[in-house]
Amino acid sequence: WRAMGKLQSKISFHTTKYRAEGSVGQAGSEGPWQCHSPAHRDAVTAVAALTPDLCVSGGRDKSVAVSSWRAGAALRRFVGHQREVTKVTPALDSSRVFSASRDKTVMMWELHGASGPSQHFPGHELVVTGLAVSPDASQLCTGSRDNTVCKWDTETGECLGRAVISRNLVTHLCWVPGEPYVIQTSEDKTTRVWDSRELQVAHTFPAKQHIQTCCDVSQDGRYCLSSSQGGEATLWDLRQTRRRVCEYRGHLQGTTACVFLPRGPALAPSVATSSSDSTVKVWHRDTAGR
Repeated sequence: WRAMGKLQSKISFHTTKYRAEGSVGQAGSEGPWQCHSPAHRDAVTAVAALTPDLCVSGGRDKSVAVSSWRAGAALRRFVGHQREVTKVTPALDSSRVFSASRDKTVMMWELHGASGPSQHFPGHELVVTGLAVSPDASQLCTGSRDNTVCKWDTETGECLGRAVISRNLVTHLCWVPGEPYVIQTSEDKTTRVWDSRELQVAHTFPAKQHIQTCCDVSQDGRYCLSSSQGGEATLWDLRQTRRRVCEYRGHLQGTTACVFLPRGPALAPSVATSSSDSTVKVWHRDTAGR
């Protein structure tokens, strides 16, 4: 506790609040903040963007919810898991949502269909911790703490392949846009590139010093980003040499998630990282400047 106190005392908490109209105000100022109704009855454990107006979330209450930030409320709720939801991810066309759970299963939900799951993917022996959907939504890759990565047919629910690597406790999966490749981070401190066609490892980046917690791929499919419990995030080049481009350092505790940010016409390419030190940092992708 004393060590934690010393560490927390070094963190400067500068927060910014966003008004419902889109303008920015400093912390503590008065303003017409929009209050959103709870989407879940317990802790929210996973969230993903669905459309510019909608997000999908999973919770400890075992449910999956689709919420509108404009309406400030959940529009749909899906129930079927037996334990806490660990991951959620939408299909590229936003018509389907996939969720993973501590009940060792993955489920597929039709956003405009029934409230029950339209497909069920059982087969892992431990909690499912990674989800990646192919661009055409025909295939799904899942990863688990049971050291396995599986490939599924989303229409039939059939398991098309299963690969096991010793000590490969999966922490995250993401599909490379327009390619048959899936990126995976692991507790064995590595980031792997899987060829989904044969479900074989196509490349393994050099192992880091700490557990790799999350990964993301740039929209052009050129770069991969991985975050680490060591507090840094790493940018990898997926083309040709697949080398390490740069690292983003500045968090005081483990980096828990990372993401490439959409690039506007006047914006530099940027990435964002979140950390257990209670901060989110935005970095210039190429120079690692904050």
